[in-house]
Amino acid sequence: MSEMQNIQWFPGHMKKTERQIEKVLPLIDAVAEIADARIPVSSRNPDLAGIVADKPRLILLNKCDIADKAATDRWINHFKNQGIIAIPMDCRTGKGVDNFVRSVKNLLAERLEAYDKKGMTGKPLRVAVVGVPNVGKSSFINRMSKISKAGVADRPGVTRGNQWFKIDERLELLDTPGVLWPKFQDPKVGEHLAFTGAVKDDVIDKELLAVRLLECMSQEYPDRLLERYKVDPSEFYDAYDLLQAIGKKRGMMMRGGEVDCERASTMLLDEYRGGKLGNITLEMPEDK
Repeated sequence: MSEMQNIQWFPGHMKKTERQIEKVLPLIDAVAEIADARIPVSSRNPDLAGIVADKPRLILLNKCDIADKAATDRWINHFKNQGIIAIPMDCRTGKGVDNFVRSVKNLLAERLEAYDKKGMTGKPLRVAVVGVPNVGKSSFINRMSKISKAGVADRPGVTRGNQWFKIDERLELLDTPGVLWPKFQDPKVGEHLAFTGAVKDDVIDKELLAVRLLECMSQEYPDRLLERYKVDPSEFYDAYDLLQAIGKKRGMMMRGGEVDCERASTMLLDEYRGGKLGNITLEMPEDK
């Protein structure tokens, strides 16, 4: 079993973001927290509950189309038991996004009713959208607002400042920069974030990361590896040997007959992140 390095990644702008969220709390009615449906624990900021205090929250389980549906259903029930609405969606295709507005207005129905009774019929609900980098905040807001002003890129940390977006006459969204806790006390949190691309690849050992992903998949989803790469994980004691076998199958060879493991690692991570290995969830409610 290989050991993943302890990832430390907390750019200064993220601490600033926490202060920004605290500053806008008096202006908002609720918080929509976007998480990665494949890693609903690791992709959430554990300090967020304390930061947003008693504001109502929704959890948007993004990328549900490449997560294990049965696992996502269990997560929805898990959050429901905590009194939190969880909505599965995929911001790239728009799947499930239509449920957001209705869920917000149901959650804040009493607030809307109070506005109407006070003659403030035109006053919109305001919801802050938060989440760790690369989890899909900007894609979600672009999808909701039908515009492309929230910068979107397949790399973490692209959004830098607070931006307001009008969704309809009764709803506005606030986009915030990505937030991430300053220390990954559980190495698995750092691993899982790195697997999905929420941590920049240039701060990690990509080959070691690929080996760790293979170890996880060999235990939980060996059939996906067999189907995709025509290699049976059960035939390999060491995940590094499995990585070499996958690289060889894909013809990723160097001079001298050695496998180009760096290239194979990049391919494996890209295919996992792109959903080409199938619907995979790495964290379950019972594990939490």
